[in-house]
Parts: sequence; structure tokens; C-alpha cells
Amino acid sequence: MVKASDVLRPDVLHRARVLLIEDEVDLLSSLAEYLQLKGHSVDTAQDGRIGLNLALNNDYDVLVLDIGLPYVDGLALCQEVRRSAHSRVGILMLTARDTLQDKLAGLEQGADDYLVKPFALEELELRIRVLARRTVPNRGNVLRFGELCLDEDAGQASRAGKVLVLNPRCFQLLYFLMRQAPNPVGRSELEQALWGDDPPDSDALKVYLHMLRQIVDKPFDRTMIETVRGRGYRLVD
Repeated sequence: MVKASDVLRPDVLHRARVLLIEDEVDLLSSLAEYLQLKGHSVDTAQDGRIGLNLALNNDYDVLVLDIGLPYVDGLALCQEVRRSAHSRVGILMLTARDTLQDKLAGLEQGADDYLVKPFALEELELRIRVLARRTVPNRGNVLRFGELCLDEDAGQASRAGKVLVLNPRCFQLLYFLMRQAPNPVGRSELEQALWGDDPPDSDALKVYLHMLRQIVDKPFDRTMIETVRGRGYRLVD
């Protein structure tokens, strides 16, 4: 489980290869300069067509992209990358739109995380490092609870034998709920597990729980993710 305290320790820093796709030239330049000063390798693109070409023909740890891009928008670009051989690259979406539906739109196309503009450069860099290291360490363990099975080493989860396609954040959320099941887990504990002491905003956990329920519960005839009033969330068998 990656925590903010782990990410900030010098012995676990990850210098990532990053592709920035942003059509605001001044912002793109500022982001690239800051990330390079932090030791990351950075390529840039000012429109979605060039960005998609770079993403599909190079190996990056993390893509950082705006939603409103010329030629190919960020949502379509994200979807194309997820269909490709580079489907496991970390994708961080930048957006000026802060409604729940706007955030869900990017995550449903395959983004792993999002930042709402304006944002602090330090927060962006922290999230890049978390994504570059992925979210769950390889321990070789297989967790089981009821119909659910989660293989940490393979980074795969299933329910009743059906593979669950989860982005890294949802994978981490399911992992934590399974580790605690059937006990309820409070909102603050889940936020700490996902983001350490710096969650992106008050809607963030709600967004990922919604996504996780769509994948884990909606296709099946009964729900396993339960809200416990005043106590948080839990898995039920």
C-alpha cells in the first residue's frame, strides 16, 4: 500500500518518464520546467494528436493530460491509450471542471487520478511519483473474500471468476476493503490509504467508490460494497 509518507522518503523516490499534453503554452512550459528540476524526464505535446502519437510510440511511466485538447480531446486520448499495448501507464487528468460527473467522465475512460485547476506544482509532482510507482506493492499474496479474489502480484481482481477491470486507484481501494472485510472502514481511513494526508478534494473518495461499485456490484445480482451509516464502508459476503 503506497502512503504519502512512503512516497516522500528518499529511499523510495521514483524519477519518472512523463509525457505532458497541455495546450496552454505557458502552463505546459511551467510544468515541464518544474518536473525536470525534480529529476523527471519530460516530453511535451500541445495537442491531442501529437500527444497520442507520442504516447503510443514511447514508453512512459505517467501521462499528464488536459481534457480540453485540440484535434483529439483528453477523454478520447485516454481511451485510445487504454486500448493499446501501453494500457498500464499511469494517467493523470487535468481539468478545470470540478463537478462529480466531470471527474467520473475521465476516470471512466481509464484515467487513474485527476487534479482540478488551479493546483499546486508540489501536489502534481507527488501524484506523478505515486502513479509511477503504481499503487500496490508486489507481495505475492492472494486475498479472497466471498466471491472476490485479488492477486497483488499480478495486479488482477475477479468476482465469481469474472475479471474486474480496475484502474490502480480502484484496485487499491478494493485491496484495502478486502484486507479489512467484513469490518467497516471509515472515510478518513480510506482517504489515508489512497492519498496519505493530501486527498485531492472532498469528492475524491465518492468518485472512486462510485466507480468501484459500478464494476464490482452492478453486473451481479447482489451488492457486496455496503455503506454503514456513521461508520464508513465494508464488504459483505
